[in-house]
Amino acid sequence: MGKVTMYASMSVDGFIADENDDPGPLFEWLTRGDVPLDESGFLKVSQTSFDYVRPYWDQVGVTIAGRHVFDITDGWDGTPPSGIDHVVVVTHRPAPDGWDPEAPFHFVDSIDAAVTKAQELAGDRIVEFAAGDVGGQALAAGLIDEVRMDVAPVVFGSGKRYFGSVHAQHLLEDPDVVIQGTRVLHLRYQVRR
Repeated sequence: MGKVTMYASMSVDGFIADENDDPGPLFEWLTRGDVPLDESGFLKVSQTSFDYVRPYWDQVGVTIAGRHVFDITDGWDGTPPSGIDHVVVVTHRPAPDGWDPEAPFHFVDSIDAAVTKAQELAGDRIVEFAAGDVGGQALAAGLIDEVRMDVAPVVFGSGKRYFGSVHAQHLLEDPDVVIQGTRVLHLRYQVRR
């Protein structure tokens, strides 16, 4: 089985969006470079960021997100983001009315069920939790192997926290990656066991 990561862009004060779910300038780094990050032509990053992010994206088999993220993105219109093969959505509600049952989205009702389904789908590829409440719950449950964050030079002051509502201490190892891109600092930590 592949490793389980938690990943998102965040502000220097630890938020992934403001109180209204707007990431604002957190994604500025994704459009400030010269190197296309995907086929859309919209995402363009520095060469340094490309060399770090693209190989990671290519290793991710499944992303796990909460229903809130699914809803505010309109389910990515039925196409998983960043070229990911599948999305597992943690929710206590069924798929939306009219949802295409053939879309590569899987709805489960717990963090444990999400990891089980994601690992089944991903095989030896990476299972990625979106940061926020669902990712924080996975960290608290001891399910996260690695924490990745793209830190943008912005202070929100309040909003949606990177680690969600985690209220206990969790130790990470020293960062094993620290890369400065344009308008971003890429960090990677292994979770201390």
